Amino acid sequence: MAQQQSTQPTNPNPFGNNPDNPKKKGIGGWLFYLFLFGLLIFFFYPGNKNKVEKDLSYTQFTSYIEQDMVEQLTVYDDNSAKATIRPEQHNVVFGTPERAQEVKGMLSTQVPSVEEFSKYTDDVNARRKKAGLKPIDIKYEKSKDIWYLLLVNIVPWILIIGFFVYMSRGIGSMGGGIFGVGKAKARIFDKDQKDKVTFKDVAGLEGAKQEVEEIVAFLKNPDKYTSLGGKIPKGALLVGPPGTGKTLLAKAVAGEADVPFFSMSGSDFVEMFVGVGASRVRDLFRQAKEKAPAIIFIDEIDAVGRARGKGAITGGNDERESTLNQLLTEMDGFGTNSGVIILAATNRAEILDPALLRAGRFDRQIHVELPDLQERKEIFAVHLKPLKLDSTVDVNFLSKQTPGFSGADIANVCNEAALIAARHDRQTVGKQDFMDAVDRIVGGLERKNKILTDEEKRSIAYHEAGHATISWLLRWANPLVKVTIVPRGAALGAAWYLPEERQLTNKEHILDELCALLGGRAAEQCFLHQTSTGALNDLERATKQAFAMVAYYGMSDKLKDISFYDSTGRYEYAMTKPYSEQTAQVIDSETSAIISSQMARAKQILEEHAEQHHRIAEMLIEREVITSDDVESVLGPRPWKSRGDEIIDDNAALAEINTDNKQDNNTNSTES
Repeated sequence: MAQQQSTQPTNPNPFGNNPDNPKKKGIGGWLFYLFLFGLLIFFFYPGNKNKVEKDLSYTQFTSYIEQDMVEQLTVYDDNSAKATIRPEQHNVVFGTPERAQEVKGMLSTQVPSVEEFSKYTDDVNARRKKAGLKPIDIKYEKSKDIWYLLLVNIVPWILIIGFFVYMSRGIGSMGGGIFGVGKAKARIFDKDQKDKVTFKDVAGLEGAKQEVEEIVAFLKNPDKYTSLGGKIPKGALLVGPPGTGKTLLAKAVAGEADVPFFSMSGSDFVEMFVGVGASRVRDLFRQAKEKAPAIIFIDEIDAVGRARGKGAITGGNDERESTLNQLLTEMDGFGTNSGVIILAATNRAEILDPALLRAGRFDRQIHVELPDLQERKEIFAVHLKPLKLDSTVDVNFLSKQTPGFSGADIANVCNEAALIAARHDRQTVGKQDFMDAVDRIVGGLERKNKILTDEEKRSIAYHEAGHATISWLLRWANPLVKVTIVPRGAALGAAWYLPEERQLTNKEHILDELCALLGGRAAEQCFLHQTSTGALNDLERATKQAFAMVAYYGMSDKLKDISFYDSTGRYEYAMTKPYSEQTAQVIDSETSAIISSQMARAKQILEEHAEQHHRIAEMLIEREVITSDDVESVLGPRPWKSRGDEIIDDNAALAEINTDNKQDNNTNSTES
């Protein structure tokens, strides 16, 4: 699939980075660094204004000592010495009497050795003491080498300057330097961009495409709608599971519309600085209004659109709420027909603030659901175009083997199949490559180096055979596709089923699925007389399904027609439940009763077909992988046909998918 390219808007800020060429700094940025460096030089290297030092020979140095001009001596271990001149003698030594009280005069020299100079100074002080004069103060210190001076005096300032430069660049990366923190980082998609995505690249999603096509049509010809007094919706919210094509639809809008298209993510509004989010919202809408008609697309809007007042979190939560308040104000601030339309995408519409979803802001909610069988055919047809396929690949078969797959999952299957074929040095991609790709995505990577003991292998085989037997014999259980006892991913064994794609699920459907889920644990108890940890995932899914029957769907005997499901999400962070303790006990007992009854049912079915179960288990131990044909050879054909089988049989003439849009439309109308 071609990726849409984006261009950054011209940054008018002269103080920040140049977006057209990141390597070129703005003139103001370099002036700022030079000014900062000059300040450091001025303050920390003042030229030693209060200190004057004069280097002398040893003879001259001792002559000043003999003339009683020195009040203090400092001797270093590197055979150097310094003398401090008396203030009243400053004019004699340096010739600057007017500064004698302000400037500290120093003399320096190299002595023959510390020991010899120490003997000399002791002799001088002895003579001064005999003459009644004050002895010269003498200090002995260690010398400070050049590396010590660099470490103490220069390195800290280098670190400080580096920190300022790093912070300045970090702020610059958030939009235009220090003076552009609040600028919106929206990407503008050009209508003349090459390799752009159009509606032809979006397979399926006919209802969603129709609504967004209407938005594009309004921007291209607004008089068609306004002449009749109609008002175009201000905003449309794309809602659906991950990978269903919400962002792809927005890219298609950008490719089709001949207007500026501003694209941002919800997380782009929130930064570490308080108030930046609200400022970026204002700047984004200001740019859109200046270039109206235009489209604003906010991906993952739940990052800033979460309902206010949920949870007791403060700090960053307050910043997010202020951003949301500004977004609400901007969406309700511009005129109805100003030509600015907002698109947003999320997969968590239930947590959005109600004020964001009201009429006048997001007028429409466009649901982008998982593709059904026919839509998966169209999606496969799009992603199979660039692949080199052999004659074994059947689009009908692939679409039937991928129930519940999103558009992103199907694209991943096609790419993984091509990688598998290349890994085995094949020239074309075949049917088996696609099956291996589905197994890889659903079950995980096959762990051939995982060594199982014979006892573990037998336990896993009996467990998986229990699932296979019961799912084959129950009408509403998902029909089996393949069973394996080869470790794959985190599982030691796995079974692939083909779920029936139904819009409504009855109580009988759920009970049959529960019974098939418990078939593995039931087989362990019936034939191995033990239980293992291998049934953890089965028990987790069965418990959640039974709890949903009681608490959500009202399918229990004691809590009929009552549902405690919360579609608003208010009780997500609440400390209390929407029912009493007595009701909670009833829910627990009803859930346990449903699981117990289905466990007893599974055991009864397995005991009635014990011989067939053992044959399937032994077949698994011997071959490690069996398919539905092997199970059918033991248990016989299933008397029920799934809905997917009926659709495939009714459309046998459509084995070769023609990607032409006109023919696709004719096919859909014929099926209807």
